[in-house]
Amino acid sequence: MIKNRFFNFLVILLILCCTQYSCEKKSIKNEYNFDEKWSNVSNDIELGNPTGLSIDINNNLVVFHRAYRGWQQPMPTEKIKDKTIVTIDNNTGELLNSWGDEIFIMPHGLEVDHENNIWVTDVGLHQIFKFDSNGNLLLKIGEEGISGDDESHFNLPTDIAVSKDGSFYVSDGYGNSRVIKFSSTGQYLFEWGKFGKDEGEFNIPHGIDLDKYENIYVADRENNRIQKFDKNGIFISLWQNTITEQLYSVSVENNEVFGIDYWIIEESNDKRSNIFRFDLDLKLNLRFDTLVTFTSSNNRYHDITVDKNGTIYVGDILENKVQKYKRKIINN
Repeated sequence: MIKNRFFNFLVILLILCCTQYSCEKKSIKNEYNFDEKWSNVSNDIELGNPTGLSIDINNNLVVFHRAYRGWQQPMPTEKIKDKTIVTIDNNTGELLNSWGDEIFIMPHGLEVDHENNIWVTDVGLHQIFKFDSNGNLLLKIGEEGISGDDESHFNLPTDIAVSKDGSFYVSDGYGNSRVIKFSSTGQYLFEWGKFGKDEGEFNIPHGIDLDKYENIYVADRENNRIQKFDKNGIFISLWQNTITEQLYSVSVENNEVFGIDYWIIEESNDKRSNIFRFDLDLKLNLRFDTLVTFTSSNNRYHDITVDKNGTIYVGDILENKVQKYKRKIINN
């Protein structure tokens, strides 16, 4: 009898331990394959820093990159002469479309909305732009080259997320520490946030995305966390990264939240990023160090997006390439 009770106790303890630590111990190899060839398929694509990624309505990848320009401060004033927005076939890597020359100074965030419009932020211009899929300008907010913290100015805006009704949220950004909501026509509605580390405060809100309930997820980079808010900007919850360092970006797809970080191992000077996966309540259920698990080369992921099949795409600004992790189909 005592042995049976002891055995049952051990079983329960094992289950609890497995549940508690499953997010740390679960092997990514059971769920994803790294597509090593995909990013090298097309010789037509020569990316600069791929800072913004999103998926269009045809399930293809759209990339915002800096071409030949590196990060500079103070910001340059000359517009980039090369095409900075490219659409890539998500299966073959073939270049489908490219445009965006002589428009931008320092590309950063990109979002494709439900009507296939392309939204971008430029931290050098202190502006956000809305284009149709062919590159025709539909909307522009902010004053070119002029920073500010009022209703019509930004200070190095980092990213954008668009609701189904066309209203949108801007994470603003490097210079400011706030999230702003605008109507579908670009009318200022409200904002929240200030510099700090308490709930609802930010230290570089660097990435932003929405779930199907219109909740907002913000990658609070220097606070190394993801914060979740409702559509009115009311704080709901957060996930604090205690594993590594800066939390760069966030993406929501198929009722799952994905994030990336960046850290340096001082002893070896290895530069690397983790990929995280959460449920909508920000419960972590998967993490993997891409350098150790797959790539064996230094990487620094700046943005992440996920297509309708669950395939992960990340923009590596060390190697200037987009990497692809394809989700396996697992039969139970």
